[in-house]
Amino acid sequence: MPRLDASELARRLGLHAEAACRHYLSNGRREGNYWLVGDARNLPGRSMYVRLRSSAKGPAGHWTDAATGEHGDMLDIVRESLGLIDFKDIADEARRFLNEPHPEPGTGTLAGEPGRRAAGSPEAARRLVGMSRPIRGTLAQTYLRGRGITDLSGITSLWFHPRCYYRPDERSPRKSLPALIAAVTDLDGRLTGAHRTWLKADGSGKADVDTPRRAMGDLLGHGIRFGVADDVLAAGEGIETVLSPRMVLPGMPMIAATSAAHLAAILFPATLRRLYVLRDRDQAGDGARDRLVERATSAGIEAVVLSPRLEDFNEDLRLHGSEALRALIQPQLVHEDATRFMAVAA
Repeated sequence: MPRLDASELARRLGLHAEAACRHYLSNGRREGNYWLVGDARNLPGRSMYVRLRSSAKGPAGHWTDAATGEHGDMLDIVRESLGLIDFKDIADEARRFLNEPHPEPGTGTLAGEPGRRAAGSPEAARRLVGMSRPIRGTLAQTYLRGRGITDLSGITSLWFHPRCYYRPDERSPRKSLPALIAAVTDLDGRLTGAHRTWLKADGSGKADVDTPRRAMGDLLGHGIRFGVADDVLAAGEGIETVLSPRMVLPGMPMIAATSAAHLAAILFPATLRRLYVLRDRDQAGDGARDRLVERATSAGIEAVVLSPRLEDFNEDLRLHGSEALRALIQPQLVHEDATRFMAVAA
């Protein structure tokens, strides 16, 4: 089959990217403008992300696996998820899928039917953050204290919503739960998304629901920022992973990318000269680390990996305390950064 036909099939599948992901990558889930899953063979996980709507970053349907560095289009997903080999079989399956009715991207309604603004849009994220309150004195602060994170000075990206809607899937009724809300912003400080951590009623931990963490909006390349980066930045996956080393490095700007897939793709400030990568000790975390180090090095940025003793830095902080965390991190820093950013021990 001519290459043009393959490109056109991939383009048309991209127009129905979310429906295709729900069909071929059923073990994943939508987060903002992306579908997250383990890999193109539909294994559970979050290291692969598929763009659901076209943007300046690329067309809908294109995907990247942060753990392996692989990337491709929707035809590759059809091939890998079904284990097909011959292109004729792949093309026939794509045409079969395209001949069925599917929801318009981001609306949940069929073409021609009235729809409403997508719940995961950047506009919805801005509304959520706008309806939230400052974190101090709330259950969200109680939750973070329970994770050993007691210093929230200078933080403007974290909020609290006492009744944030949650539902496990689109067919279930929604309920209201307290939630830690984190603002996702771009390099210019514009809010592009939001991350929600639903909490127990007393703030003692995450809510007892299937997926207590979810993100919405335009996430790829952006993140939850703690301080304004100039020449030095530390980057990690989750909020707690980043806030833990911040307990001993309060002056260092940091960013939480919300997942391993998004960590591998963060955008670098033009002034950045050194990037600290906060490692999580798992396969997805190591894949994100390697990809991010490769991207930074290619951009002429010095990349330094900071490794926890246990699974992640928050586990180190909770089980061993801030002084042990300081002793672990300090030797891994460039000397001038230890002097510049590390808090003086009491």
